[in-house]
Amino acid sequence: MLRKVLALLAAGLLLVFLAQEFGLVRLPFSAGQAVEATQRAFGRGRRQAERIEEIPVLTARVTRRDAPVTIDAVGSVQSLASVVVRAQVEGRLNEIRFRDGQDVTKGDVLAVIDARSYQAAHDQAVAKKAQDAAQLANARLDLERSEKLNAASFGSRQQLDTARASVAQLEALLQVDDAIIANARITLDHAIVRAPISGRTGLRAIDAGNLVRTADFGLVTITQMQPIGALFALPQQNLAAVNTALARGPLKALVLDADNATVLETGEVETLDNQVDAATGTVRIRAVFPNAQKLLWPGQFVNIRIEVDINRQALTVPTAAVQRGPGGTFVYVVRDDMTVAVAPVAVARQDDRIAILRSGVQDSARIVTSGFMLLKDGTKVKPTDPDAPVADAAPEPQRPRRDGAGRSSQTGGASPVTR
Repeated sequence: MLRKVLALLAAGLLLVFLAQEFGLVRLPFSAGQAVEATQRAFGRGRRQAERIEEIPVLTARVTRRDAPVTIDAVGSVQSLASVVVRAQVEGRLNEIRFRDGQDVTKGDVLAVIDARSYQAAHDQAVAKKAQDAAQLANARLDLERSEKLNAASFGSRQQLDTARASVAQLEALLQVDDAIIANARITLDHAIVRAPISGRTGLRAIDAGNLVRTADFGLVTITQMQPIGALFALPQQNLAAVNTALARGPLKALVLDADNATVLETGEVETLDNQVDAATGTVRIRAVFPNAQKLLWPGQFVNIRIEVDINRQALTVPTAAVQRGPGGTFVYVVRDDMTVAVAPVAVARQDDRIAILRSGVQDSARIVTSGFMLLKDGTKVKPTDPDAPVADAAPEPQRPRRDGAGRSSQTGGASPVTR
């Protein structure tokens, strides 16, 4: 494009000079001066074109290292336990002792129901037991007297048997009283609603002062947050690799942020489903995470990565360096003379960050990772290492400008103060 502009400029100057020769126009400079100016312009254009031919690119080195073999999936966070807290007795709700969204521990008091009627029933059962115990004591005295009379041949056998039956009946009645008291105590204890599990409360469904019944929808839902699970599905082709990794020991699982690089939580694969879903050809897997900082929330969709193996001393390059063409995958290798060569490569595995190569390039070779648009075999490049420090550019000297009166003025810096 620059060469075309310069050619048009030269053609225009030629027409002007011809017009000057024939006396049509008069220029303030000679033809020789114009030719010199044109040659200088062509020289600058040629040098700029040579600089443009050096394509700026980003590069990286081929390295050998232990590369993890990972499998990525999208899953959803699920609580390992979730309980709807319901009232087990009926009555007026006197107190609510939790806040919405509060972390509670198993056994904490959540609510108090009016228990006066249940307390009265408990006291009544206790009194009934005391009454039956008194009758049992009297029956045992009667049995003792009947045994003495029968031993002295003054009492009948029937009277002795009746006394014994009366004692046995009252002993059984005391056992019934104990069961009634225990049931009344349980009912009375149910008037105090306690947290069945440790977790986080949701939004309460009822306020203090309302009448609660056992058939109601519940007071609040408690969800376990620590630890927490994540459910995801993998294609059945990965099942063998996952089972092999689990046989070696705990299988590491990572929860990644939306950028698929930041690790939010680290945990382990807990279990696999016992069958493959025939409709989708996938198997469900559950991983468990400590969730110490509560970054995971039930129902949240997350990116999950599991490490099923490690490739020892694998030949690795950034995934961005691998290009695809009609002949397959290839990379651009930077030669010593700063030209690039197309090198076909065989890719074993790759993810969004690292590609593992079987062959095609040597260890420590310099390859292009960005700026492929104008590249071809033999193109001269100006490589830049993205990790290299950038030097501060020196400020350009400012040339003085002259105002209309012929005085020179300096741009920038402090302005003179006029008194």
